[in-house]
Amino acid sequence: MEQLGSFLPLIILFAIFYFLIIRPQQKAQKTHKEMLESLAKGDKIITSGGLIAVIVKPEEDFIKIKLNDDTFVKLDRAYVSKKVEVGNEA
Repeated sequence: MEQLGSFLPLIILFAIFYFLIIRPQQKAQKTHKEMLESLAKGDKIITSGGLIAVIVKPEEDFIKIKLNDDTFVKLDRAYVSKKVEVGNEA
């Protein structure tokens, strides 16, 4: 019984760590993954480098994007930071 009492603070500390750090991070990763999977032609995105672009053609690992009227590039899906929602354009 005494051994359980000595591990109790450690167990409580782990529970606090899990609910305040690990769980919210897992939820954020899940929502980001769902956003990446839902990208479609015509969506506006912001890259991790801060570029605002429009998706021309979503592919398996890469996304073809249009930066302006003349510039088309391929971007790895991992570098899409977020999707710009309609009405929130800068």
